[in-house]
Amino acid sequence: MTAYDAIVLAGGAAKRLGGADKPGVRVGGRALLDRVLAACDEAARTVVVGGRRPTARPVRWAREEPPGGGPLAALDAGVRCVEADTVLVLSADLPFLGRATVRRLVETLDTSGREAVLLTDADGRDQPLVAAYRAEPLRRELALLATEYGNLRGLPLRLLPDELELARLDDDPLASFDCDTWEDISTARARIREHGTVLDEWITAVKDELGIELDVDISVLLDLARDAAHGVARPAAPLTTFLVGYAAAKAGGDGPEAVAEAARKAAALALRWAEESEGGDGPGAKGADAG
Repeated sequence: MTAYDAIVLAGGAAKRLGGADKPGVRVGGRALLDRVLAACDEAARTVVVGGRRPTARPVRWAREEPPGGGPLAALDAGVRCVEADTVLVLSADLPFLGRATVRRLVETLDTSGREAVLLTDADGRDQPLVAAYRAEPLRRELALLATEYGNLRGLPLRLLPDELELARLDDDPLASFDCDTWEDISTARARIREHGTVLDEWITAVKDELGIELDVDISVLLDLARDAAHGVARPAAPLTTFLVGYAAAKAGGDGPEAVAEAARKAAALALRWAEESEGGDGPGAKGADAG
C-alpha cells in the first residue's frame, strides 16, 4: 500500500457534549481518539492536532494558533508536520472507523489520479474529515483560502473540497459515524455490545490495555475453553486459556503459531480427560481390545 501520513483533528469545543473532552470519551473501554489511532496505525507519521493527552501509541502533537481556530486552521497546523505525499485526514470521534476503510481511501487515491478521496456517509454526503488527500494540492488549497479570507480561523470545512479534483468512496456506512452528542455516544456504546461484534471489541480493548499486538484465532481459544469446561470443570476454561497464553509467551517465536500449538496440546489433553471420566479406557470402551 502507498505510504501515507495521518492527521487526526482532536480539538474543538464539543459544545453539544457540554464541553466534555470528546477525544477522551470512552466507547467500548477505549478513548475515541485511541480508536481512530488504531485504524490508522499503518501511517508512517501520525500528527494529532489538539491538546496533549496519553495515547495508546506514540504520535506527534500540533496545535493551531490561537487554539480553537476551527477545523481548517487545525488542518493547516497538521499539514505543516507531515512529510508523505499522501495524507489521511480524520476527525477524532469515529468509533467505527477500521483499517479496511483507511486502506481503501489510500488505495483509491493512488489509483484514481485525483487530488482527494472523500468517504461518503449513509446519506451520500461528503466527509472531508474521513478522507485521503495528496499533500501538495491540500497545502495549495489551504494557502489559497488563507489568502482569500485573510486567515483560516473559523472558516467552514466545506470550503476545502470545492477546488479539489475529487473521487468519492462509498464504504461501510458506519465508518463515518461520528459522535457529536451524548445520544451518539450512547448509540455507539450500544452497538459495540451487539452479539456479532462484542467479542472482537472486547479482545481489541484488552490488547490495547495490556499493550499486546498479537492477532490470534479467537475460535481456537473458544473451542479450547469449551472443551476444558465440558470435559473437566467450568473453572478449567479460564484457567486453561490463561496457561496457554503463558506457555505461548514462554515458548517465544511467532506469537499466533505459539498460541495455536499450545491450544492444540491443551485441547487434546481436555479430550483425553473427558474420555477417562466417561470410562473411555475401560474394557467396554470403543477401540478397546476385547481379548
